[in-house]
Amino acid sequence: MSISERQLIGSPEPRSRGPYAEVVLAPPDDITLRDCEGWTFPLDVGRWSRRVDPTDRTVLERCSGRVLDLGCGAGRLVEALASRGHTVLGIDVSPVALIPTACRSGPARGATVFGPVPEEGTWDTALLVDGHIGIGGDPLHLLRRVHDLVHPGGLLIVEAAPTEVDERRRVRIHSGQAAISTLFPWARAGSGAVVRYARLSGWSPVEEWTVSGRRHFVALRACV
Repeated sequence: MSISERQLIGSPEPRSRGPYAEVVLAPPDDITLRDCEGWTFPLDVGRWSRRVDPTDRTVLERCSGRVLDLGCGAGRLVEALASRGHTVLGIDVSPVALIPTACRSGPARGATVFGPVPEEGTWDTALLVDGHIGIGGDPLHLLRRVHDLVHPGGLLIVEAAPTEVDERRRVRIHSGQAAISTLFPWARAGSGAVVRYARLSGWSPVEEWTVSGRRHFVALRACV
């Protein structure tokens, strides 16, 4: 049975619900990432939980073949890609975060990108949107890992930070002033940093675009 014919729900880390689960269970307003030095970054949890918007569709239109959504969360992109006829799989570290994806009839699996991923090396397109270039706190390491997941010549679409930043931090998720997660590593990378790390990790930049001056994307092709 292929992944397009079933839902894959599992947990790579049963001891932890994971950072995204803390977001899912928190009130939707005033959710931020914060470090110990006072840096704060808002998380647009409401948008992640809704259906795709016109900006998301610019990503969907560029996807081809079988698509792997890394850090799928509530599954809006998985749902939309499946409705367009793609074979698609969303993965996320948190089983709690995957519940909305399953309710949308989206194929999903509890997994970390740094662990075993179904059908590695065969995916046509991979997605790192909603800031997920920050997963693991090391964009270069992450891009090298994703390179192993797609086939030679495969596509990766990365949502970059809206400004030219390149920073790594240890952060907690906050709801209002209250911390609702343990510390975990995170990174932010603007399009320039994404392209720089891409060239070092076996990717060739093929396109960049910005929508409404607010969301920025980079498309990368896995070098053969």
